Amino acid sequence: MRMKYIPIIALLIGLWACKKESEKFVFEKPEETRFTKVTLIERLDEPMEIEVLKDGRIIFIERKGKVRMFEPKTGLAKDIGFLRVYSEAEDGLLGLAKDPDFYNNNWIYLYYSPEREQSINRLSRFTLVDDILDLESEIIMLEIPHFRGCCHSGGSIEFDSKGNLYLSLGDDTTPFESDNYNPIDERAGRPENVDAQRSSSNSNDLRGAILRITPQKDGTYIIPEGNLFPVGTPNTRPEIYVMGNRNPFRISVDPKTGYLYWGEVGPDAQADSLRRGPRGYDEVNQAKSAGFFGWPYFIGDNKPYWYYDFEKQEAVFEYDPKAPVNNSPNNTGIKVLPPAQKAMIWYPYAESEDFPMVGSGGRNAMAGPVYYYDLFPNSEVKFPKYYDGKLFIYDWMRNWIFTVSFDKEGNYAGMEEFMPSTRFDKPMDMQFGPDGSLYILEYGTYWSAQNDDSGIYRIEFSAGNRKPVARANADKKQGSVPFKVSFSSEGSMDFDGDQLEFEWDFYGDGKTISREANPVFVYEHPGEFKALLTVKDAEGLKSQATISITVGNEPPVISFEWEGNRSFYWGKPSKAYRVKVEDKEDGSLGDGGILPEQVIVTLDFLKEGFDRIESSEGHQQTESTSQLIGQNLTVKSGCNACHGVDNASVGPSYKEIATRYETNTGASKILVQKVIQGGNGVWGERLMPSHAHLQEADIVQMVDYILSLSPNALIHQKNRLGIEGKFNLNQHDTQGIYLLTASYRDKGANGIAPILRREQLILRHPLVLAADADFFRGTAKANNQDSRLIKFTEDNSYIGFKKIDLSQVESLVLSIDPNRREGWFEVRLDNPEGVLIGKSEIISSKLRPENSKGRCVLP
Repeated sequence: MRMKYIPIIALLIGLWACKKESEKFVFEKPEETRFTKVTLIERLDEPMEIEVLKDGRIIFIERKGKVRMFEPKTGLAKDIGFLRVYSEAEDGLLGLAKDPDFYNNNWIYLYYSPEREQSINRLSRFTLVDDILDLESEIIMLEIPHFRGCCHSGGSIEFDSKGNLYLSLGDDTTPFESDNYNPIDERAGRPENVDAQRSSSNSNDLRGAILRITPQKDGTYIIPEGNLFPVGTPNTRPEIYVMGNRNPFRISVDPKTGYLYWGEVGPDAQADSLRRGPRGYDEVNQAKSAGFFGWPYFIGDNKPYWYYDFEKQEAVFEYDPKAPVNNSPNNTGIKVLPPAQKAMIWYPYAESEDFPMVGSGGRNAMAGPVYYYDLFPNSEVKFPKYYDGKLFIYDWMRNWIFTVSFDKEGNYAGMEEFMPSTRFDKPMDMQFGPDGSLYILEYGTYWSAQNDDSGIYRIEFSAGNRKPVARANADKKQGSVPFKVSFSSEGSMDFDGDQLEFEWDFYGDGKTISREANPVFVYEHPGEFKALLTVKDAEGLKSQATISITVGNEPPVISFEWEGNRSFYWGKPSKAYRVKVEDKEDGSLGDGGILPEQVIVTLDFLKEGFDRIESSEGHQQTESTSQLIGQNLTVKSGCNACHGVDNASVGPSYKEIATRYETNTGASKILVQKVIQGGNGVWGERLMPSHAHLQEADIVQMVDYILSLSPNALIHQKNRLGIEGKFNLNQHDTQGIYLLTASYRDKGANGIAPILRREQLILRHPLVLAADADFFRGTAKANNQDSRLIKFTEDNSYIGFKKIDLSQVESLVLSIDPNRREGWFEVRLDNPEGVLIGKSEIISSKLRPENSKGRCVLP
């Protein structure tokens, strides 16, 4: 009898184990490493929306009028149609959706701005014939009047599970005539696009609303039940589902509940105004049913604006969200509007008190899909059940994705960032494909451009074996022919502990040359190559990494002739120096092949110390160290979201700014204040937000870097030295560092572009703080930023400093507070077991002589 129970117990254990494995990611959040971002295609020209087909093909549109199709078999995209569109400002080919019965009728819907016609935007249905857009098949379903120039077109199209089509429309109103508060200028004779009451809060106008219609086979549409205004209601449009929108740029519909979600791009006001109303907010909204969502009378959680008399420049009354009334003479609809609905999520430029997790800076909120686990029953890459019923939202400016959770009633319950360590470049659209993986369309860095970092990507999930991580390194990346390179796969790893296999393709031409982990290869011909490392795990999953190799031009070598210690400043108030530069192709300073004026030598004093230099390591685009730090700060501060070095985007390029101010002696002060305060009008009407949260010292260095990009800028004379001479050490106290920097950009060779190299001599005060150490073991550091102390917490603990020159150093004085502990303090070279150069006994405070200072001197 006992034997009969054994297989039953084993079976129960097996079933229990299987159940646990399948439910692992139901309540437990999966690690980010279980998601892989797969590149499908890149370098698109202003991509706007996508539709993923069940065979993996992807239809997508580009704003200038192209309709394209990505073919997964080839990895390429082909043009399948082109519409002639008006593509200035925010117009163009804006919206795309496939018909719910697409696989039988081949219908797609496009929202676009027709070229050379009256000022309208148009919703049309087209048929794909043999994967080509049949222009003759166009059926115009809706035409929306639109003021061409500025602003807010909307244009997102989605279907719900019942076959209803949703179309988002912006308020068609400029924000620049109302100080970036609510645009309600009712004065006679003013342009029509200064009053959003004619659109967003006008029940008889389709703009500033999200429409819901049911397309019919003949290309007409009917009105579904439950829209905001029943058919036949006087002075209303029955197509309106929600109104009171400013710019609902991306929308989605929950496939089960039918709830509508959208991101609302908000106004740019930086601060609350007593006479106008609240500062600007972006919103993520939820509509469980039809409603009025407030614009231009309310924003966020129904923060009210004031009715403002533009003629008298007076604030008259504050709007009431429970009883909004549109008394504008430009209103053609009903006056008494439904009560205003609050936003679900709202956040300003500054850090949000209500939703601090979304960060600060530029903003452009968008709504993505709601995920349901059971809609993808036969997929191995679908998202786990942890994300079941969660909404994916994203911000085009801040480059983040969050998931939003709801309670049983469908109300907001919380949000958390999705894949926070992964880079996204202006996500523009996203949807779950038929395999349950997330497809993301990324617009790329610059506005109105074909960006190298734009593309379509797929986020895949792995509940079991994960792809390995590939890391490719090289001891040298630039050199002359023949060029010997030692490659390394250090850092490559597998999250599941699998043994890895390596394949190296040194030319990037698809041919594997080495299977060693760390091979050596000699390039015999000049050129620019992408060395490719492929890493494969035990189950055959692969990841790749590339490294750029340039052969044909040897980088210049720069050095300083210098007497004395190369780490610290003391003694004489000035130092003599001489710069040496040698280049294999150009010659040297000594033989006249390189002229002194071609070498940039600068002296900078930085109060901030080493952190700024280390944060700029690896950048070689600028000659001066201070400009290098300024360049790094512009990246960290998010300035590249609106400006490029060479390319204009939302704002002008850095070089355009530098050229405009190159002879202005007060340029630095002017631009520093402009960055702090924000503003518009100098380069057009787009607003640059305030950056008052940045430290002014940082902004000064950012501005200096930008001004340095003009070859004739006055900034180039700042801190400039000759190739030999003396410099004074007269700016320091007990902190800060002097940086003597020499740089040279060679002439290029063998068709290879010029190479810039810098060399630095860094002098610091001889008082070295323990908290500035480069590496630690067995220590604790106070969280208080003002505290510069290190506590040793265990035996044989240590701290270490890199690149310290001890020449001419006669002794080391250590300041120690041993409290009641005793022991020995040692100083060694190179590593904790290196050459011992000093040792001192630590005497506890209990045994220490009265009034002693806890200092010990190492000979």
